[in-house]
Amino acid sequence: MTIDKTIVIIGPTASGKTSLSIKLAEKHGGEIISADSRAIYKYMDIGTAKPTIEEQNRVKHWGIDLVDPDVKFTVHDFQQYALDKIYNIKSRGKIPFLVGGSGLYIDSVVYDYEFNSTNSQFDRKKLADKSVSELQQLCTEQGIELPENSQNKRYLIRALETNGVVKNNRTQINPEFIIIGIATDKEILKNRIVERAHEMFAGNIVKETTFLAERYDWNSEPMKSNIYRVVKKHISGETTLEQAIDEFIQLDLRLAKRQITWFKRNPQITWLNLDDAYRHIDSLLSEQISDTIPIHHE
Repeated sequence: MTIDKTIVIIGPTASGKTSLSIKLAEKHGGEIISADSRAIYKYMDIGTAKPTIEEQNRVKHWGIDLVDPDVKFTVHDFQQYALDKIYNIKSRGKIPFLVGGSGLYIDSVVYDYEFNSTNSQFDRKKLADKSVSELQQLCTEQGIELPENSQNKRYLIRALETNGVVKNNRTQINPEFIIIGIATDKEILKNRIVERAHEMFAGNIVKETTFLAERYDWNSEPMKSNIYRVVKKHISGETTLEQAIDEFIQLDLRLAKRQITWFKRNPQITWLNLDDAYRHIDSLLSEQISDTIPIHHE
């Protein structure tokens, strides 16, 4: 049996897309490809909110723990990895689920971006002469997701140099992909972010950050993500635990807003709440699977 569709579930951080995808993949014999630009790194478990070991045991996950935090991994790398896994999963009669909140990761696959393999499309000296707003605009034109510190020229230049999009085709997605966005009430999303922040700090995020800092340089790209920057300040005594939790909550709320803004540009996304998304995808997959079952005539 060959499956011809790939289910793409997107949404902001803490929207519940991970648990939804696991329930659906478990029911319909699917496998999940994580589209999270931080979950690719080993040892960054709590800070990236990876699926738990128990969840990964329930459903096969791909795209997690691919490289060490000091190893370069580009959007082009992810695109090639994801496309390969989608083909492999389908060839085994399984349903691929591409799930995550990293907009550029998702777009690179569903819009079939073309990349500059040498990553030399941009001249660093010319980029350095541009203003922050000009660099932000260039990122937008290239379909490059703004870095977390989008007011920092160094981060913007790094994003442009690393991603190197040559062709940004945002006109039509491949019909193979069915994209469902998780629409969440603002207050509900805020409460989930607050709850998860407290869980992270109660779940040894300080220990995880300390281990990573000792093993890798603070200046490595993954260590600049929201949670690790916040914990660094707490470890150094700049903030109390309560201040660190509050700062992380505010940063995650801003991240969620950026993610929603990014995805809202895609008119081909069907936005549904969690319950409706489950029913909708469940119905689609039940119909697809029944259509692929051969009918034997006596």
